[in-house]
Amino acid sequence: MSDTPILYSFRRCPYAMRARMALLISETPVRLREVVLRDKPEEMIAASPKATVPVLVLHDDSVIDESLAIMHWALAGHDPDGWLEQEEAGREWIAETDGEFKTNLDRYKYPTRYEDVDPMAHRSAGLRFLEKLDAQLSEKGQLLRDKPSLADHAIFPFVRQFANNDRAWFDAQALPALQAWLAGHLQSDLFLTAMKKYPQWKTGDPEPLFGTQDTRI
Repeated sequence: MSDTPILYSFRRCPYAMRARMALLISETPVRLREVVLRDKPEEMIAASPKATVPVLVLHDDSVIDESLAIMHWALAGHDPDGWLEQEEAGREWIAETDGEFKTNLDRYKYPTRYEDVDPMAHRSAGLRFLEKLDAQLSEKGQLLRDKPSLADHAIFPFVRQFANNDRAWFDAQALPALQAWLAGHLQSDLFLTAMKKYPQWKTGDPEPLFGTQDTRI
């Protein structure tokens, strides 16, 4: 157990969601430490001073604190569903999601955190990206092939967050392929398992073992 990596995670964070899904699909066990962002544990900050989730601490105390890097690390060990296939083709989609789309998402969802922000303008800009995704998804139902890849799992948590900010508005948009794709991922056993609730971890608390078949629904 002491050689099992430690994962600091926050259930509702899209970055942490995609890391947890990769750990689950690759059947990579970790000791889960669920954090509350307003009360971050000192151990996490010591491991990664930027203090954002997810943070993976390996048995040799090396740290991986970027969600995509955690995904690649887990899948390099075991990739039963071939998530890394067509990885290069998905890279630009992920980069646009993490870049311009995330910028628009933040300003649409949290406009009071920024100065001189029009959330509706950022919603419109985000919608343009969703329309591109919808066109891509209309071909095969998933972004790159007829089954999900790393890109699908890296992106849909952010589309979920965007959609949930005003679900009635999102559902009214002409995005049939995107809406079906999102609904399918949200209803998947993988996502439902990744979203299982755990209590906040504090120093000395037990660490649930996460990422094994036992944690799958």
